[in-house]
Amino acid sequence: MSAQPRQGLALRCRPMQPADLARVIEIEVSVYPFPWTIGNFSDSLSAGYDGWVFESPDAAPGTIAGYAVLMWLPDEVHLLNLSVDAAHQGRGLGRAMLDWLCANLRLRGARSILLEVRPSNLPARRLYASSGFESIGLRRGYYPDQGGTREDALVMRKDLARG
Repeated sequence: MSAQPRQGLALRCRPMQPADLARVIEIEVSVYPFPWTIGNFSDSLSAGYDGWVFESPDAAPGTIAGYAVLMWLPDEVHLLNLSVDAAHQGRGLGRAMLDWLCANLRLRGARSILLEVRPSNLPARRLYASSGFESIGLRRGYYPDQGGTREDALVMRKDLARG
C-alpha cells in the first residue's frame, strides 16, 4: 500500500510482521525514555491490532523509518503508538504517516481516532493539533516519568468524517 500525502512525500507502508520487530524495537528504544517491549508489540500483533511499518522515501526499499500500532474499538480507533526513527524526524514523515493512517481508517469505516500524548511532547502535540485532533480530556499519572514520578496524558480525538 502507498499514499501520496498532501506534502507530496511518497510514503511506502505495509502491515507490520513479526520479522519487523527487531527494527521496530531498535527505533522504539532510541526515541522513548520508557519504550514498549518486544512483548508489547508481539502481543499487539497477536491480538489482531493494526500494525503498520513505514519506509522513508529517501531510504532504500525495506528500510523501516517509522511505525504505528492501532486498536479498533466499536466506534473509533485508538492510536497506541506512532513513532519515527530519530534519523528521519523533521522531514514530514510523521505527518505523512498520520495522514495515511487517517485516510486508511476513514476508508475502512472508522468514525474517529483517539490517542494519548505527553503534555511535555510539544512536537507531537503540534502535529496532532495541526492534523485536526482536539483535546478532550486528561488521564492523570498515565505515563512513567523520571525519578519514579508519573506524567499526565492529554487525550486527543479527531472526527474522521470532518477530514
